[in-house]
Amino acid sequence: MPTSHSRVGVASGCAAALTFSGLVATGLLAAQPAAAADPVGYQNVRINEVTSSNNDTVELYNAGSTAVSISGWKMSDDSFSPQPFSPSSSTVGPGGFVTFNSPKGLGDSDKLVIYTAGGAVVDRVEWATDKAKPAMARCGGDGTGAWVTTTTASTFGAANASACPSTLPSTGQVRINEVTSDGSDTVELYNAGTSAVSVGSWKYVDNDTSHSPVSLSSSSPSATSIPAGGYITFDSTLGLGDSDSLFLLDGNGNSVDSVTWATDGAKPSDERCTNGTGWFRTSMAATLGSANSCSGGGGGGGQTGHLWGGGGSLTSGCTPEAPSGTGATPAGTSAWPGGPDVTITDNVCAFTTSTGPEGRDVSGLAFDPANPSVLWAAKNKNWLYKLVKSNGKWVPDPSWSVTGKQIRFAGGAGQPDSEGVTVGGNGHIYVTSERDNANNTVPKDTIMEFDPAATGSTLTPVHQWDMTSQFPQLDTGSKDDANLGFEGVGYVPDSWLTANGWVDPLTGAAYDPANYPLHGSGLYFAGLEWDGTLHVYGLNSDGSFTTFGTVPTGKASVMDVMFDAGTQRIVATCDNTCGETHTFMKVNAAGAIVPDVTYTNPAVMPIDNLEGFAMAPTSTCVNGAREAVWSDDGIYGFGSGSSSYGHALYSGTFPC
Repeated sequence: MPTSHSRVGVASGCAAALTFSGLVATGLLAAQPAAAADPVGYQNVRINEVTSSNNDTVELYNAGSTAVSISGWKMSDDSFSPQPFSPSSSTVGPGGFVTFNSPKGLGDSDKLVIYTAGGAVVDRVEWATDKAKPAMARCGGDGTGAWVTTTTASTFGAANASACPSTLPSTGQVRINEVTSDGSDTVELYNAGTSAVSVGSWKYVDNDTSHSPVSLSSSSPSATSIPAGGYITFDSTLGLGDSDSLFLLDGNGNSVDSVTWATDGAKPSDERCTNGTGWFRTSMAATLGSANSCSGGGGGGGQTGHLWGGGGSLTSGCTPEAPSGTGATPAGTSAWPGGPDVTITDNVCAFTTSTGPEGRDVSGLAFDPANPSVLWAAKNKNWLYKLVKSNGKWVPDPSWSVTGKQIRFAGGAGQPDSEGVTVGGNGHIYVTSERDNANNTVPKDTIMEFDPAATGSTLTPVHQWDMTSQFPQLDTGSKDDANLGFEGVGYVPDSWLTANGWVDPLTGAAYDPANYPLHGSGLYFAGLEWDGTLHVYGLNSDGSFTTFGTVPTGKASVMDVMFDAGTQRIVATCDNTCGETHTFMKVNAAGAIVPDVTYTNPAVMPIDNLEGFAMAPTSTCVNGAREAVWSDDGIYGFGSGSSSYGHALYSGTFPC
């Protein structure tokens, strides 16, 4: 779990050093720094439909996956100051709609701005005479589509599709496609239509309600027309802030499109993914004047990547822990060899439990080699999860336990500080613990064997092996030292050790499994966070164990261990303590296990306590790639206010 390693400095704002892809579904992040009273996730709420007749009704839509309270929110138009309104519900559910009637009335031509209780601009729409009659609605996608005057009855409280025209007008095909606030403050427009659109009289404005809209023709370079399927770019004369908005209006003052971003969200740029139609995400490289670079998958480590997906906003009671113990990336480290893109692949705050209500501390990961659609995960405060894929997310297997199962030490006592997990040759689950959380100043470095077929909500070990006495340096009375024990474990088959000529340290000769008749079909490599060494054990069926000595990884710490049959390597993972790296280890000509190559994480990933790492078996390969999964022990993501905050699992690709 996160700790300030005694030899490594604590991070100071380390996550902010990376650009990353915004994950909030709408791409509309805070227009300005949100006040403390603003509910997390308000940026997902969009004006979706409005009418200047029929009681001047407004519809809000929540594009996120978590409910958002709109209590205390206000609205204004082009003549009156922000006023409270009475919504049909004080909460907008995920994918849900809320309606209200304007408290002051809306004109035939008017402007509507929505504010949070803290004063942050949420969204804005403007229309010319009669354009909001019978209604003006987002068409082509609730929350994201172009503003179009509907020709049929309004659809307040429901999806807009049935009220939208079958074909969007040519102006509705023009979208803000990319924007940057890196000093040049450049805007890119894209025309998805089949004919050119004249935009010389169009205007834009930022989220400062005191600013007047500026014409595109007066910008530099002057923008007058967008060809079909083409792009134009211009520099904003208003300037664009680190957190800001951009609203695009046609020549009649009707809203066309908008984008809002949080601090540094438009650096180097904020772009639609997919090009022209998708949500806005922060890119790692601007592509102004050409197609956006956000197609998924493929490529080598030198390519830029994006962090996709996400599960919406945080819920109350989920408290991430900021990363600690950050150190430099070791010299000679190679770039991630898999695809540059990464997906957040769990639901927000998914791992809250009775012993860890804050939701942190997901550590070890291991694919089940007999069933690669299963991913095992260990959570520090004595929980084990069997995860399966559902709608692209790793979620608890409902046939095993929808909330995970608690694990205990032998005899049913204690709270294992469960860190590492692996699947043994017998199909059982092996979990390491570095201490008892009920007595966390004392080390308890153990490996526990669990039968996944056992029934009940609590699991006790079939066998338990206690190696605590081998590590007196951890028994100082300090909970921090006790927390630097067995952080990961990996099962390594005898067949690999013998085929590669591993020399048994106990005999000085080639390893012969027959010399250890009770140990099963492989050895267990336990990673020690204290010094980055692997400790090799034969776990015997009579409860005893054989110690085969230590293997240096060449890194200051180790947080997870796995054997990867695809690369035929043992993989020792270190988190931000070692610059987020994975050391692939081989047997050399002398029969010793040594580092072969070390890779970083994909560049788009946060610098966090990413303590778990697993690669899917090659049997899952598609188009030359297979899944790699990371777990964040602090569910911190890119920190407070970002949409990766509150998630524990990240998914990318590794070559087959």
